[in-house]
Amino acid sequence: MPHSAGLSAVNVLDASSLLGTFGALGIAVVLFAETGLLVGFFLPGDSLLFTAGLLCVSDAGGPVHLSLPQVLLAAVAGALLGAQAGFVIGRRAGRAMLSRSHNKRLHTGARRAEELLDRYGHAKAIVLARFVPVVRTVLNPLAGALGVPTRTFTIWQAAGGLVWTVGLVLAGYALGSSVPNVDRYLLPMVAVIVAISLIPLGLELLRSRRTAKNGER
Repeated sequence: MPHSAGLSAVNVLDASSLLGTFGALGIAVVLFAETGLLVGFFLPGDSLLFTAGLLCVSDAGGPVHLSLPQVLLAAVAGALLGAQAGFVIGRRAGRAMLSRSHNKRLHTGARRAEELLDRYGHAKAIVLARFVPVVRTVLNPLAGALGVPTRTFTIWQAAGGLVWTVGLVLAGYALGSSVPNVDRYLLPMVAVIVAISLIPLGLELLRSRRTAKNGER
């Protein structure tokens, strides 16, 4: 298949498609976009990391095999550099870039990010945000816009980024190593990871609706 045809067939929302086409490099690019650029809020960070770990198992039997050291390096680099880039963009552009977007999920994530910062403080909120889809996209530029100290942000985004990326990759690798013929169960496993990763966002949307209804009474 020609390279251009392969690129045109890539599904950016499908972790297996991304990994099969771009390998470890795709992990770095996707995580950079998801954690550093507001346009990347829809990208599949959690499922991508977990699937990459599964595909590092030597006897997985699937069409794609990745190197665990390369995957870990790409994941950490993409997540840490992306978050830092998002922080710098937020520091310079402020809230203007968020106000230009009309996406409800993005604005819900922004509200949740602000609540995390107010409730838990800078350090804990920055770490926790890594594990919540959409929130991990908007918190980094929001932290820059709100004037979170650069040193504080850098230390804690690195800590959270390492736990998130290495933890999910190794979880996928451990599961793949313990389950024979894991490729047969790849799609159901990824579906479960995606569902679990969306639970915090779903709970937040439900809470927001209840708050809005109570406010109307």
